[in-house]
Parts: sequence; C-alpha cells; structure tokens
Amino acid sequence: MIAQTPEPPYYAVIFTSERTALEEGYEETATRMVALAKEQPGFLGVESSRTEIGITVSYWKDLEAIKHWKMNMEHSVARAKGRTDWYSTFKVRIAKVERDYEFEK
Repeated sequence: MIAQTPEPPYYAVIFTSERTALEEGYEETATRMVALAKEQPGFLGVESSRTEIGITVSYWKDLEAIKHWKMNMEHSVARAKGRTDWYSTFKVRIAKVERDYEFEK
C-alpha cells in the first residue's frame, strides 16, 4: 500500500537491505517495528517491498522525529539483531521530500 503523506516538506528514511538466510524472528520483529513506528510522534507512513533486495521507506514530519525513532530502545535492539543475524548488508538514506505528486485510476 502506498503511504498517504501530507504536503511537503517532510522526510523519508530509505532502508535498503540484503538478507541472510536466517528467518527466525525476522517477520515478527519487522511487523512489530512497523507497529512501534506508527506510535511515534511525527511518523507519517511506511512502504516496503522485498525481492532480492528489500526497500523500506518510512516518512517522518521532521529530523527530530527520525532522531527519536532511532533512539527508541526496542528499535535499537532490533537494529542490533539485524546486524548480527538478518542482514548481510544494508544502507540507510535520509532525504527531504520537497515535492510529491500522484496518479490514480
């Protein structure tokens, strides 16, 4: 589902990853992280897709909201588990969205 975001500007955190073969606990943690992010002040939405690489884009009101999400203890534990078990590589990019537009049939 495409996230419904407000009028720009807002911020996008783009998380691109390649997984290891280990599945144990991954799906549950990923689901929990989305639920937890939705509770955070400044969270605007999320989109995610996975084939050979995974791309998750979360949208945030401002850089302060992103900082608070990164400092969330449960999120920190999940990030550590991702480094040790679930990801062979990942990259995080933070971008300011200055313009958006859409099409719908």
